Amino acid sequence: MTGRAQLPARVPNGLTVLDTYCCGGGMAMGYYLAGFDVVGVDIDPQPNYPFTFIQGDAIEYILAHGHEYDLVHGSPPCQAKSNLNAYNHKVYPELIHPTRDAMLTTGRPFVIENVEPALSDLRDPITLCGPMFDLPMYRHRLFESGGGLTLTAPKHPRHVELCTRNGYLPTDEKPFMSIHGGKHSKAWQRAACDAMGMPWIKVPEDACGEEVRLGIREVCEAIPPAYAQWIGERAAEHILGQLPVAA
Repeated sequence: MTGRAQLPARVPNGLTVLDTYCCGGGMAMGYYLAGFDVVGVDIDPQPNYPFTFIQGDAIEYILAHGHEYDLVHGSPPCQAKSNLNAYNHKVYPELIHPTRDAMLTTGRPFVIENVEPALSDLRDPITLCGPMFDLPMYRHRLFESGGGLTLTAPKHPRHVELCTRNGYLPTDEKPFMSIHGGKHSKAWQRAACDAMGMPWIKVPEDACGEEVRLGIREVCEAIPPAYAQWIGERAAEHILGQLPVAA
């Protein structure tokens, strides 16, 4: 845990979640707020991840240890399915199917997150969006649930607020942010962290170089913690509801 991470108060539920492809910890914080103890796994170092972190291959770790957790979450890399790759034409790993296969071996409830263009690779996903949680962004993400867990999405509000272009700060006329990759300023990164609800990855005012680049990448790739808190609360209700009642 880094010095930037100040964990908020929460009520523990006694359950654990494995957060794979964890990146900077947006989903992790939401699961933590829902009551879970969190362990993150990622192939790359994640110096700002706010919970226990294991560097390693996500699928290998799920196969070896996924059954040790009450819930398994995965956010496989989305670059292959992102709209930006329609222009880049780069080759990226497509890991949704092997991730699901690994999760199914655990016998545990699971959640797989990805972007809207990955719809055809996901099974009956729901869509979550910023205004569902009073967040100033339209950040649609798809969530497949399985292993006995079924999610039903909340009502999807109309998109009525105007949104800034990517890289620009919000204004009175355009109060919603676009948060995507690019060469952004420190001020933009910090504002994006506020919009996402991820203050622990805010770069310091005097940050420069690699620290700023990392902070921008973290917030651009993140899922707002509010999404995971909503999912975690429903997952906990499902898991605890399956436990035998004491005599």
